[in-house]
Amino acid sequence: MASANLTPSNPSTFLLQGIPGLEAYHKWLSVPVCAIYVVIIAGNCTILLVIATEPALHRPMCYFLCMLAAIDLAASTSALPKVLCIFWFRGSEIQAGACLAQMFFIHALCMMESAVLLAMALDRYVAICFPLRYSSVFTGALVAKMGVAAVVRGTLLMGPCPFLIRRLSFCQTNIIRHTYCEHMAVVKLACGDTSVNRTYGLCVALLVIGGDLLFIGLSYCLIVRAVLQLSSHEARRKAFGTCGSHICVILISYSPALFSFFTHRFGHHVAPHVHIILANLYLLFPPMLNPIVYGSGKQTMLLRKQSQLICVE
Repeated sequence: MASANLTPSNPSTFLLQGIPGLEAYHKWLSVPVCAIYVVIIAGNCTILLVIATEPALHRPMCYFLCMLAAIDLAASTSALPKVLCIFWFRGSEIQAGACLAQMFFIHALCMMESAVLLAMALDRYVAICFPLRYSSVFTGALVAKMGVAAVVRGTLLMGPCPFLIRRLSFCQTNIIRHTYCEHMAVVKLACGDTSVNRTYGLCVALLVIGGDLLFIGLSYCLIVRAVLQLSSHEARRKAFGTCGSHICVILISYSPALFSFFTHRFGHHVAPHVHIILANLYLLFPPMLNPIVYGSGKQTMLLRKQSQLICVE
């Protein structure tokens, strides 16, 4: 994705410091990180396997869940093996080209995940507000197009960042105060004007997080209005129950992302290790908890002898 030699004054490698101030605890921190990574792999692979082998689960929402599981696997694998290498072996060195590639994949995959969560909210909106039209609207072709759109959006929005960083001069230090090559952590190393990089990163974050959350919120406002118009208490309870797992995943995914975003840009008095821990939570908790949330939902449905993983229309 990028040349290892970014500019004549730049080193060909960077050094990932890990969690500043907590270097003495890296080996201890590696235990929960490794355990969570194993859970991420096992849980998301199980979700993919179950949906792939169960014809009754070949439904739009389950396809979105497969996309979410694949993205979680890719995003966590882009960062956590290197994090563990730093914690276990102090393997902090990373080639500049590999650093930019890691940065691109982590952030692009996070944007894709946000797009999938938005698509899942739209799926619930159509299923609850227009149940008779759901099967004709959310076809396999539409789900595939939405998946492709998520990939294209993440790639196009994140694509310029490595090239914008290549134009910078890193003449002071090559030590990145982070466990992985996070965009702003790399930009802060530059000794020249970084206003273009900062402005572009802020605009993309606001567009993705703000825009997707706006439409997700709008979808659920319309869902709540439609559900409250139902005359039967049991029908209202069932309708709200169909969205429970998705709401949990939205909270799990966006909460650490928003905390990390605001503390990184506006929390100038927040300790550096807090920034790093929040950023790592975003790569650890959502991929670990998503299969648990949806897996428990599937178990409940199986106990009720229904052939659905997420929702009952």
